[in-house]
Amino acid sequence: MLLDTKTNEHASMTPNTFLSGERVYLRGLDEHDVKGNYVHWLNDPEVCRYNSHHTFPYTQEQALAYIRSLSNTRDKLVLAIIERQSQKHIGNLALQNIHAINQSAEFAILMGEKAFWGLGYGKEAASLIMTHGFLALNLHRIYCGTNHENIGMQKLAESLGMKEEGRLRQATFKHGKFMDVIQYGILKSEYFDHNKE
Repeated sequence: MLLDTKTNEHASMTPNTFLSGERVYLRGLDEHDVKGNYVHWLNDPEVCRYNSHHTFPYTQEQALAYIRSLSNTRDKLVLAIIERQSQKHIGNLALQNIHAINQSAEFAILMGEKAFWGLGYGKEAASLIMTHGFLALNLHRIYCGTNHENIGMQKLAESLGMKEEGRLRQATFKHGKFMDVIQYGILKSEYFDHNKE
């Protein structure tokens, strides 16, 4: 089912809402986020098990500089995932490497709060940002890559209608070994066909 990205009755309760869903809403990252669990996620080996973080310690100062840098760029859209009922910041997601000529962007997601893993919050948030990417940013293609052992991300990509497009052999180094990266992608027409009501 295609999620509505328009403001709904819930948005009045959350004035910073950028995209609104049933159980989550997405907003821009805020400097106050560095005082929550955001920095901890990037220092947690379990949260970062399959991504490029947790190689060097991540500090509040680095997080603050990153958040401030987002206001001066149009090649990435980075949003906080907020669980509506608790108002808890549970993760971040992005469309990054936005390319105006190719009309493409890379999808990325980090679900930081482990209590919310496997419950569909990531898929709802991903649907919101991808719909926005195709309708508001006029993207033609959205893609992502993931470690070949990251079954959760593979299932998420497939649930969004993404197709496996290839494999980069031994393209990433994690946990003392080189690992393959599986690449996924979806075109605008495929996305809306997949998400018809």
